[in-house]
Amino acid sequence: MRRKILLLLKELRAPFFTAVIVPTILGLAIAINHGLEINWVHFILTLFGVIFLHAGTNIANDYFDHKSGNDEANNEYARPFTGGSRLIQNNELKPREVLSESLFFYVLGAAIGLYFIFTVGIGILILGFAGVFIGYFYTAPPFRLVYHGLGELAVGVSCGILVTFGAYYVQAGHFSWEPVTAGIPIGFLIAAVLWINEFQDYHADKSVGKKHWVVRMGRQKAEKIYRVIMFAAYLVIVVASVAGWISIFALIGLVTLPITVKAIKIASREYDNPRQLVGANAATISTHFLTGLLLSLGYMLEHFLV
Repeated sequence: MRRKILLLLKELRAPFFTAVIVPTILGLAIAINHGLEINWVHFILTLFGVIFLHAGTNIANDYFDHKSGNDEANNEYARPFTGGSRLIQNNELKPREVLSESLFFYVLGAAIGLYFIFTVGIGILILGFAGVFIGYFYTAPPFRLVYHGLGELAVGVSCGILVTFGAYYVQAGHFSWEPVTAGIPIGFLIAAVLWINEFQDYHADKSVGKKHWVVRMGRQKAEKIYRVIMFAAYLVIVVASVAGWISIFALIGLVTLPITVKAIKIASREYDNPRQLVGANAATISTHFLTGLLLSLGYMLEHFLV
């Protein structure tokens, strides 16, 4: 049993749960800033719900990347950032076990979503369906979004806009443009995490027809677009803050610019050297995590100081 639990923890790739934890916190911070009465039980359920769905997605991707031969072909992966959990490849779990675990976590997430449909509103059905669809069919047939160049956009929308707005909607029960707008820079940054992680997977992905944009463009050109994606997040923060679409205190998110510059410098030098690129992978994740928390902090500062 202990071995099964340890394998499950490895399979979950829990450090990457920040992709959904950060926007959930941001959605809550915006709700607090709007003066809403916070239902903390609903917040905890939201957090567990998005984590369960993200876990299901991580594990499903392992299964379908095995089925396609993607992970078996990958000899340039950089753990823990790319290449999946490797549990199937190392004969630690059977493919059927992995798929069952994925479905188990999707069921848990769906159960929480069902509760919110009855207690908050039908909007949760739309948000939940979109999240499950994007997560499962990221690599699963027949849609296989990443194979058609839609993966980066889908992840950016799902883990940026949908989760931020969803966390807000659970508290408010109505639509607001502010959490949608505030989720855009988070979406750019999580898309950048995915983008830079695809560099190490380039040859394996290309060999199985996974035609995401790094494969389509090649590493050298894709590195230039990586810069654009990273800086686009900050541009949105500045424009939206100055325009009054999000809190002016969100400008505190610009504090992470030096980490972004560091990531870009590494990527510009090492885009074709998978092992040496790891510093850019780590810095991009740090940028996403810290920028999201700083945006949340900005909303809390505005709420308590203004």
